Amino acid sequence: MKIDFKERTPQLIAIIGVLLLVLTVAVVYIVSKNKQINTIERQFAVDKQELEDEYEAISMQYEGFKFSVQNDSLLYKLENEQAKVQRLQEQLRMTDAANKAEIKRLKDELATLRKILKSYVQQIDSLHRLNTELQAKNEQITQQYQQTSRTLNQVSQEKAQLSEKVTLASKLDATGINVKAVNNRGKEQKRLSRSSQFVVSFLITKNITAEPGERTIYVRIMSPDGGVLTKNPGSTFPYENGNLQYSIKRIVEYGGEEIPVTMYWDIEEFLMPGTYKADIFADGSLIGSRSFPMEE
Repeated sequence: MKIDFKERTPQLIAIIGVLLLVLTVAVVYIVSKNKQINTIERQFAVDKQELEDEYEAISMQYEGFKFSVQNDSLLYKLENEQAKVQRLQEQLRMTDAANKAEIKRLKDELATLRKILKSYVQQIDSLHRLNTELQAKNEQITQQYQQTSRTLNQVSQEKAQLSEKVTLASKLDATGINVKAVNNRGKEQKRLSRSSQFVVSFLITKNITAEPGERTIYVRIMSPDGGVLTKNPGSTFPYENGNLQYSIKRIVEYGGEEIPVTMYWDIEEFLMPGTYKADIFADGSLIGSRSFPMEE
């Protein structure tokens, strides 16, 4: 049987056209599917990267707490949580982006980590507020202590000043001081050659603030050359931070009222002419002075 190709040509063309159409549709479908798959894979990669970034952010927050948290117990807990975050980070890094189940598990873990982190943030904020309150309280206590110290110092100074005023107020004072030289008959002389004795007389004034009782009065007679007239070099009395030689000493009974005092110095040595000076001391203080000239 002889086939007529001319008659079948339209049919063959139609078949080929259909096959080309089917092939074209198949190619378009495959290309579209590949694009979808690439898009999904890229989205999986983006989602995984975002998840990794969130894990890293939490880890960095825990790292930052190490420099602000002073509580050792809380710091230990924070370090443990950071170690857990880092383990999950490593698991995420090893997980394929297309592994939906594992990615979902790690997302759920991230949500739990966020809740834990939030609770620690609240604890840390609470501790910071407490520390701030304590610091403010300490500053207040320090200020109160300093104020109290200043007050005590002021009271101490005022007490010292008052004590000094009382001491000054209770200090004895010698007035009406008179120093003269006399001969053996008690007659006043201007010349040393005719004199046998110096007579020092004065009044201790009334002072009701002074403590009553015995008082030792010292008279220190100084010659024109600055020497002290004394019978014994060891005759000294305490004065300020040292000791001074004295010429005459006398004990008197003082009751707060004015009393006269007279003291004598026997001239037994050669004395030069010039201006002499008599200083009077009592209770460790200089209570009066008088200078007097003497001729040869």
